[in-house]
Amino acid sequence: MRHLIYLVLTLFVSVGMGACDQSDDGVQPPINSDYTQYGTLFRNVPAPQDIVIYQVNLRAFSEEGTLAAVTQRLADIKALGANVIYLMPIYPNGIENSAGGLGSPYAVRDYKSVSPEYGGLEDLKALVDGAHSLDMAVILDWVANHTAWDNAWISEHPEYYETDEEGNIISPPDTGWLDVAQLDYSNQDLQDAMIDAMAYWVYNANIDGFRCDAADFVPEGFWTKAVSTIDQIKDQEMLMLAEGGEQRHFNSGFDFIFGFHFFETLKAVNNGEPATELQSTHAAEYQNVYDQDKRVVRYTSNHDVNLSDGTPIDLFGGVEGSMASFVVAACMKSVPMIYNGQEIGYDQRLQFFTKTPIDWTQANNELLEEYKQIIEFRKNSPAIQHGTYSGYSSDNVVAFTMEAANESVLVLSNVRNEEVSYLMPPKLKGEWENALNGSSMNLETSVSLSPYSYLILKK
Repeated sequence: MRHLIYLVLTLFVSVGMGACDQSDDGVQPPINSDYTQYGTLFRNVPAPQDIVIYQVNLRAFSEEGTLAAVTQRLADIKALGANVIYLMPIYPNGIENSAGGLGSPYAVRDYKSVSPEYGGLEDLKALVDGAHSLDMAVILDWVANHTAWDNAWISEHPEYYETDEEGNIISPPDTGWLDVAQLDYSNQDLQDAMIDAMAYWVYNANIDGFRCDAADFVPEGFWTKAVSTIDQIKDQEMLMLAEGGEQRHFNSGFDFIFGFHFFETLKAVNNGEPATELQSTHAAEYQNVYDQDKRVVRYTSNHDVNLSDGTPIDLFGGVEGSMASFVVAACMKSVPMIYNGQEIGYDQRLQFFTKTPIDWTQANNELLEEYKQIIEFRKNSPAIQHGTYSGYSSDNVVAFTMEAANESVLVLSNVRNEEVSYLMPPKLKGEWENALNGSSMNLETSVSLSPYSYLILKK
């Protein structure tokens, strides 16, 4: 577990917030001693390489827009094949200088409360308990870089914030995020207060980790301290996802970083750039990453790009093209993330400053079954989960293998809306089994792929 790896680091963590119950390695992390652990340990947290993340936008997931409504549909998320539920921010959001609508969930007014809009702490506990009973972990979105302007820290601890030359608290520079105030991580008391607030949810709701928003904006030293501290609270694996593309986050102890560049390259390839560009992006995202457990989270949609760019159906050539791209994102040495609604082919952009409930009656059930089939294969493939990647792409076909001791998987995905011929490299010729239908296929000189079609082969 990560707490063993970071044992030495935690010896240097501030203990100014008081002692807590000792972890099993004897170190006392800086956590408020008043907290007691709710619930029981979740022993079935999936290994980082085995994870499939399902992102929930509470304002879109249901008509009610509540945590309880998510709990009611946990079985559906489980049936999709996800084993980690990632909840967008559940906290009360700011009213002052609001960006509009109901306000941004990423403008946090109180780090230690559930917004009444979504329910209460008991509703979150019930969701986590229900997910654990189905062998799914739950992670919360955490916004460490900035707060709402009406967060109590503004008046009680103005020293926590960055200021201009006149001493006025500022918004995050060069972002246009005017609804939030920039925190100052040179202040050690702020660091302790932020870690304390993160720990609150581990203790009081028994969550299994965090997706940390805008992680590139927050110093590495803070993340190192935060990750190592959070990891010691419970004697179980904790999942830490940096919403950042910088590899330094792996050094801080994060399990995952975000595939921002992979997504942009995937769009470019679908707009005509050579498919070989994905190999270059893949290499860059894993450059100097020597821990084989670390993973880049890859996606064809999330709350940001759904709203700003469009749905996978908009971006990747309709339903067929969206699946040709999803197969690549899900299988190329990655952790796949699915944004609520994409699995049914929902073709509407989802606001998160207002309520825009998904109409689940519009489900494309054939597409849903295709998602399930791909995820099910991934779940049972040691090569996809733990194997070694090799790239063989052409201009029009994304091609790669994932190889483990007892299994090799070959993925061929035509990212063009036309039939293409792929010339087989000598190493890949021979007999393969179609991983999705069990049929045999002999790859010889070349293979013809219909528009936006893909093959997942194994041997």
